[in-house]
Amino acid sequence: MHSAILGEARRGAQPRVVFLHGLFGRGKNFTSIAAALAPEAMSLLVDLPNHGRSGWTDQFDYLEIADLVAQHLREGFAADGPVDVVGHSMGGKVAMVLALRHPGLVRRLVVIDIAPVGGAASRGNFRQLLDALAEVRLERLERRADADVVLRERIPEDAVRGFLLQNLRRDGDGFRWEPNLALLRAELDAVMGFPDTGDLRFTGPVLWIGGERSDYVADGDEPSMRALFPRTRRVTVRGAGHWVHADAPDIVVEALRRFLISDAPAGAAAPGSSGDDRPRAG
Repeated sequence: MHSAILGEARRGAQPRVVFLHGLFGRGKNFTSIAAALAPEAMSLLVDLPNHGRSGWTDQFDYLEIADLVAQHLREGFAADGPVDVVGHSMGGKVAMVLALRHPGLVRRLVVIDIAPVGGAASRGNFRQLLDALAEVRLERLERRADADVVLRERIPEDAVRGFLLQNLRRDGDGFRWEPNLALLRAELDAVMGFPDTGDLRFTGPVLWIGGERSDYVADGDEPSMRALFPRTRRVTVRGAGHWVHADAPDIVVEALRRFLISDAPAGAAAPGSSGDDRPRAG
């Protein structure tokens, strides 16, 4: 599994933070967030399996992926003790399963805009994106801009295309997609779902960050979240969509700093966000 460390180790207590990206992402997506925390924390930016420079798997299984991440952490970044874990979307599900199955590795958990439930509302959009990428005739591309032109009709949003095209890599004289598109298309239901974790619970502190304009988390998901993570503090970032850390990076950095680093109460709401640690009606 590929990962990169950002920030320098110092003597004394220092938070060590692991960042897990979402679907179509890679560890580098969190570079600016980790850099903002670097004076006070050391971060590990992970390419999850089937993404970035990490290897591919034969199936998509959150339990297997979480166990692979746990092994990777034990062999290095978390060898000296538990770490903080931040996960967005698909990476948030990996982070939750990691905390449930390997609680000794996780000091504090941050889940960004996802819940431990199935994601039928968002499944159609991801299917459209996967189909669009898979239909690009890579052998016809002479430069990256050619792929942008091909995708423009299916994916009109410039920001979304730009994000996806970060996954296009030169391979000899041609191009290839870094993500395992065939597997992700075939097992999209598993990607959008959440595994059965039995009676496991994680009793450490949890910060649950959502975007006000996102439809990935609903008030009705809160009982499921609190059943698995009873010490959850929910924070909603005003005006942000699903990619909360891209839409409101300063607010997310401040929320992480307060929760992971400062002496303020865990999960204190950052400026521009609203916090409510009471269960909400579904």
